[in-house]
Amino acid sequence: MSNGENETIGTANTMRERAGESRAKLWFLLEANRLAVVAILALFVFVALVAASTVLQPSLQQKIQTSNAIEWIFSSMIGVVVTGTTFVVTINQLVLSQETGPLGDQRKRMSDAMDYRTYASELFQDAPPAHPSELLQQLVRTSKQRAAALDRLVEESDDDELRRQVSEYSESLQENAEKVDEQLEGAEFGKFDVMTAALNFNYSWKIYQIERMTEQFDESLSDDEREAFARLRSALSMFGPAREHIKTLYFQWALVDLSQYILYVAVPAIVVSGCMLAFVGVGTFPGATLGIDNIVWVTAGAFTITVLPFLLFTSYVFRIATAAKRTLAIGPLVLRTPGE
Repeated sequence: MSNGENETIGTANTMRERAGESRAKLWFLLEANRLAVVAILALFVFVALVAASTVLQPSLQQKIQTSNAIEWIFSSMIGVVVTGTTFVVTINQLVLSQETGPLGDQRKRMSDAMDYRTYASELFQDAPPAHPSELLQQLVRTSKQRAAALDRLVEESDDDELRRQVSEYSESLQENAEKVDEQLEGAEFGKFDVMTAALNFNYSWKIYQIERMTEQFDESLSDDEREAFARLRSALSMFGPAREHIKTLYFQWALVDLSQYILYVAVPAIVVSGCMLAFVGVGTFPGATLGIDNIVWVTAGAFTITVLPFLLFTSYVFRIATAAKRTLAIGPLVLRTPGE
């Protein structure tokens, strides 16, 4: 067992600071509106196609005149769009299948949910909130209060190292809790604000530190101090399943949104591909704009529209995969570098 002198007890207040990753990267992967991410990806695809069409030889204009390039590109895209849309709708059906089932399964789901609310009411000494953000907020506030109570109690201990570690731990937890509390204030489920705040509260590391300190200072702790540690551990332990449940609900919500958005853009994508196949050929868009053949602008724009369903899928997978990777474990099992 580590003696705690070189142990990282306190941590930064946000996931980004703990992970040491750039703000732009996490904004793109997690926090940005998914439609804004789609717009960024679409702009990148459009610019890349225009640049490639003007730099590479033979040019797109020459390819159209000497081969059936447009027909080959957009006939393939129609198949991709139809197949991809069918795939996403299948995912949607799988997600919704979790919400259906026999009466016994639904009764068990209800029973488990009510059991958790019973435990939460005992923790809060009041009825737990119904809204996800308010429930997490109440759990964070309770953890903060119990951390402060533990710190006040341990101040009377004769063990200097115990006082030092608990003081550092309590200060870090309270600062983290205040930050998360602010983020949860007024946060609306369905947006990623609730999950952002939940990810910023690294409860797993906090539970581990409680277990480590109670083991390390076992002989120094009084009964009241052990009870204070246990009360704080209970509050933190309640945060874990709440976050996982809310995360699961958010993933289901996001996948349903994704299915709807893809269906919305799939029809225009197929229409654009069909128009390019039926009406665009040699001499359809003569001339040039800004020194670039008009056919290049039209083809790049049409192709970008046809890949919108895939870009939507990509933007949502970025967020879901990143959030899932950072919440794979539940409880005091830290998969990343300590403190992250």
